[in-house]
This record gives sequence, structure tokens and C-alpha cells, in this order.
Amino acid sequence: MKDLFQLADSLKDLKEWKKQVDEERKEVSSKIEAVEESLSQVMIEEEMQSFNRGGMMYYLNTKLYASAIPERKEALFSALKEEGYGDLVYETVNANSLAAFVREQVEENEDELPQWLEGLVNTYEKTSLGMRKGK
Repeated sequence: MKDLFQLADSLKDLKEWKKQVDEERKEVSSKIEAVEESLSQVMIEEEMQSFNRGGMMYYLNTKLYASAIPERKEALFSALKEEGYGDLVYETVNANSLAAFVREQVEENEDELPQWLEGLVNTYEKTSLGMRKGK
């Protein structure tokens, strides 16, 4: 029983430490983003593409990001296919939705994967430990 309680205490301490580290990481990431934005602006104002300092080269790098407008996704897919870019279009199933669906199907099929799904999905079970504050 002693090992059980030591492991439980260790798990609790590690989860609290992880939470603290995650919060610190978010704070540092936010500060990095702010300094990068400020440095980029100064470089643009000074018309500098790059410079060296302290053994590091700093340079401006502009990237274009694009995403489908959610309510126009099907129209985008159709347009891409019509223009010969259909290889960019992929059908996907959300992993959590698929897992929930398969779980329902297994429950409705006497704890067995329905035959029509065999060979189409991989399944596995994972046991994890939950934690919450006690009373």
C-alpha cells in the first residue's frame, strides 16, 4: 500500500509541475511572439532584409497561409477538381468521431466489431489513470 500512495503522490506532483511548466511555456511563447513582431517592424522600417548579431543571422521571412472558408469548403473542392488540382483534396474522418462511432457499433454488436468494419479500422484499448480533487 505504501508504494501505491507514493506513486499517487508522485503522479500528483508531476501533474502540478507539468501544469506550471505549460503556463511558463505559454508566457515565454507570448513574449517571443511580441519581440519577433517588434523586431520585424523595426527591420521593415529600416529596410533591412537581414543582419548578423552575436553569431546569429536574423532575417525577414514572409509566408502565405491559406485555409478554406468553412461554409465554402465544398465549392473550393469542386473548383480545385475542375481546374485539375483534385490531388490536393482529401476526404477525412475526425479521429474522435470515428472512435465514438466504432464504440457505438461495438456496443450494438454484442461487444464485437461489425463484420463490415473488419479490415477497415484499427482498434485498441488504452487504460489510463484519472485524477480529480477528493472530498
